[in-house]
Amino acid sequence: MIETYPISIWINEGRYKKLQEAGLSDMAKDVLAGMKVLQLECTEAQKNEILKLYPMAKFDTATTKSIELLPAEVKDKMFELVVKRNNLDIMEGFLKSLK
Repeated sequence: MIETYPISIWINEGRYKKLQEAGLSDMAKDVLAGMKVLQLECTEAQKNEILKLYPMAKFDTATTKSIELLPAEVKDKMFELVVKRNNLDIMEGFLKSLK
């Protein structure tokens, strides 16, 4: 099985409404006191490319094995791709859109 690495996108009321309108609200996971998150998965190669493109981002090797500290506009673009494509599997398309 291929190991994947998550990017968490926190869901506020506005984003949740967009997910509901697109019929995607069930993709958001409850994680903390009613707060919701979308978990986007990256392959090793995608993780490395994202970390190269966004040097301010960090990979949490100690606990969550996730990509953290991406700029808000990057996560906004990822969220919009989820809604547009009706799917959480958007990383390949996201990376291609940057080239």
